[in-house]
Amino acid sequence: MKFLDEAKVYIRSGDGGAGSVSFRREKFIEFGGPDGGDGGRGGDVWVEAVNGLNTLIDFRFQQHFKAKTGTHGMGRNRTGANGEDVTLKVPVGTQIFEEDNETLIVDMTVEGQRFRIAKGGNGGFGNAHFKSATNQAPNWANPGLEGEEKTVWLRLKLIADAGLVGLPNAGKSTFLAAVTRARPKIANYPFTTLHPNLGVATVDEREFILADIPGLIEGAHEGVGIGDRFLGHVERTRVLLHLVSAQEEHVGQAYKTVKHELEAYGGGLEDKPEIVALSQIDVLDEEGLKKKAQELKKACGRTPLLLSAITGKGMTEALRQLRDIIVAESGNIPLPEKRDRNRKRDQETEGDE
Repeated sequence: MKFLDEAKVYIRSGDGGAGSVSFRREKFIEFGGPDGGDGGRGGDVWVEAVNGLNTLIDFRFQQHFKAKTGTHGMGRNRTGANGEDVTLKVPVGTQIFEEDNETLIVDMTVEGQRFRIAKGGNGGFGNAHFKSATNQAPNWANPGLEGEEKTVWLRLKLIADAGLVGLPNAGKSTFLAAVTRARPKIANYPFTTLHPNLGVATVDEREFILADIPGLIEGAHEGVGIGDRFLGHVERTRVLLHLVSAQEEHVGQAYKTVKHELEAYGGGLEDKPEIVALSQIDVLDEEGLKKKAQELKKACGRTPLLLSAITGKGMTEALRQLRDIIVAESGNIPLPEKRDRNRKRDQETEGDE
């Protein structure tokens, strides 16, 4: 299925049905009078987040959604039927924007969440509604109110716990394929990944969702290469795994290039917890590995993980570190460094006592 993460659609709620002008006229019935019923209410336009979707491709083939008009009122005090609603089914993580593509209407982050984006028009009153002691035979009725119409933008940001970032050919898709059942395209040329991929990783009987996005190159925030249009799919993640390929001549510069693009994009990505890893280490000898690991440590300010999807080295440790941060960001347990700090503080407190 083709991936589509943005779509523009036109919506219109239903008009209300008109009220009826009618009078009761029956043989042998002495007292008649107005009996026109009210019009039915126009249908609403709803948006609903559903499971099983991860693309907006359905809105490539249908861009117009119109709810039904309410049925007009009828004699004998019969009220018209309400118009049928229309529901736009979208993936979890879809944002709805006004036509300016900047004003957020609603963020659909929970499965089953529903939101009415266009209200149907109310039905008009029939002439029976207007009868009174001084006006016993009104001969008018209200028309139904018009529905709302607007153009909205749908923008999908995938829901994932951890995101993979790095230059093209950094081994992101290989990592995803090694730790999940996802089968992204893998090849030895840049930009093999053309759209985000999701996979469910499992470590120590705990599952979390990984998102792999196309690689970033210098100038991506200005549209160079595929650009940064897919970075929105890792905005919701709790942690980033930054992969730097051991095949890069200057691994420190490769790290700084991607880091600069994350900062230029914004969206809070520069403040997210980050795990840095040197990937594809199976191509290096021991001396070369030590040299590049030291260079990457100097660039990022921490000791990087050493990974090889081919041999499996470091993969479980990377998943465990991702899991620890995801759980900590969920509010269940503190981060490892916070746990150490809390343990030290408790020991000091006990010593003072």
